[in-house]
Amino acid sequence: MVAIKKALLPGDGDNKEFLNEVIILTQIHHKHIVKLLGCCLETKTPLLVYEYASNGTLADHLQGTSKSGYVMGWEQRLNVAIQIAEALSYLHRAASPPILHRDIKSTNILLDDHWNAKVGDFGVSRLVPNGEQHISTVVQGTLRYLDPEYFQTLQLTDKSDVYSMGVVLVELITSLKPVDTHHRDPQFSNLALLFLHHLKEEKLDEIIDPRLEMVDNSVAIRSSILLVASLAHRCIALMGRDRPSMIELEHELREILRKLHASEAKDSATVLRFAGALIM
Repeated sequence: MVAIKKALLPGDGDNKEFLNEVIILTQIHHKHIVKLLGCCLETKTPLLVYEYASNGTLADHLQGTSKSGYVMGWEQRLNVAIQIAEALSYLHRAASPPILHRDIKSTNILLDDHWNAKVGDFGVSRLVPNGEQHISTVVQGTLRYLDPEYFQTLQLTDKSDVYSMGVVLVELITSLKPVDTHHRDPQFSNLALLFLHHLKEEKLDEIIDPRLEMVDNSVAIRSSILLVASLAHRCIALMGRDRPSMIELEHELREILRKLHASEAKDSATVLRFAGALIM
């Protein structure tokens, strides 16, 4: 099984994004980045062939459009967040030259049959010349995930990916669409603005995905969600200098997962002691 991506308009002569994706993906290899298996750019309709991700996109499952109806639990979502951050840390720090993805969003995160994340769609990604801290370029990407500093200055940095990742973290917490003009107050149609408003009003509980209560109903889970919410808040800061680096983001997410496991282990031990006392 493979996945095939083809141009929407055959023969339009504009294959820049396809070619860019080939250039990027042939230079990198990471377990949480989708593998390019082959390509054909000489035909009227360019084709790219990838490994197949059987569980669709992250957006499918968060927004309830998946046919399976499966609800991802919180720990599963947290693991996906860590895997995305790990892949982006690799692009920013280990790839040579470094790579800025430029279009991180839940529809570009694929999930394999083991529910592992695969970052895809490198059509607008950019290589960063060694020694440079930013790239001056026209704005590209998806508006609702777009770094406002990049939008204003036209300077793309690694912190631009961090901002986009922050919006994805909010999606993982809420399962809400990144933009919704039909079901939300117009001034909060943008998910980042809605999230910031609820944080300020101390009403985050109102937008946490209620389905998580059915899957993961525990104090440890809620505490973990609040820690990720705090981290997401830092990621979507208006100024890049106030955001963590991607490697810092990855490390903090791993620490949140470690604390969650420690809390769950403690709770389990308490239940076992209580049960033992009842038996005696």
